[in-house]
Amino acid sequence: MLRLTVAEMISKIGKEEPFHAVSKDYSFTLKIDSYSYYLCGAVHDGHQFRQELWENCLHTEYERWYEEDPCTRQMVQSMPMVIAGCDSRFEYDLNRAPDTAIYVDAWGKKLWRSPLDQKFKDKSLAKHSAFYEVVHALVEKMEALFGAAIVYDMHSYNWKRWDRPVPVVNLGTSNIDNDRFSAFAKAWANQLGTIKLPNDIITTTGINDTFQGNGYFLKYITANFDETLVLATEFSKVYCDEYEYIIFPEVVSAIEDQLKTLLPVHASTFYTNYISKKEL
Repeated sequence: MLRLTVAEMISKIGKEEPFHAVSKDYSFTLKIDSYSYYLCGAVHDGHQFRQELWENCLHTEYERWYEEDPCTRQMVQSMPMVIAGCDSRFEYDLNRAPDTAIYVDAWGKKLWRSPLDQKFKDKSLAKHSAFYEVVHALVEKMEALFGAAIVYDMHSYNWKRWDRPVPVVNLGTSNIDNDRFSAFAKAWANQLGTIKLPNDIITTTGINDTFQGNGYFLKYITANFDETLVLATEFSKVYCDEYEYIIFPEVVSAIEDQLKTLLPVHASTFYTNYISKKEL
């Protein structure tokens, strides 16, 4: 894996060069095995938290982990193009706009003992900006090469905090162009419902059940690229024990193994059908 600046990544994307890289500041990774019409993102996969922030942070490591999306990068790591955050959303949230990306409180609890100095905020927001510079260049290249693109925006959520039955996989579609894309979202939900999981877990699916797809990653791409569909795909944390801080690797592996087949098939169907309709 290379260590590259944002400018170096964008240069390679411009030249359509495959590469595996971590950003110069170690805030995100980008893997491009080959250029494709589908991209996977895992913006909340990261757990890194700058040491200079530790003393001022009121949340424990476990509390941060509980609200992050561990293993979401692993679930799609075999796909040809994957971009993933390395830093915790408690430093800055890549799924929020810059003006709200740094939390004051988080899930009802004050985050900082004392307000952050602007220099700390600026350092974090620079990483947020760098990530989106690369996202923009990459999706722009995808549309230029293929005429349309699809992005799988991978997340997870804490199902045990709900006081009602919730789906194992939820798609958030409230901010996509449903006139054009709702059929592809429904097809993705149906395909995800075929996933077989160990430990007697039955894979149920829903659309806009627990979350509606209001994240900045989806909104940014949708606002800037008219021919790209972003599907916010949230797995409930059936793949771990939320309260005991334990990952179930056999469940993560089962999801990853089946997405290796399901995701490219769905992406191909989207691309073929969407492009054929555009050409009519």
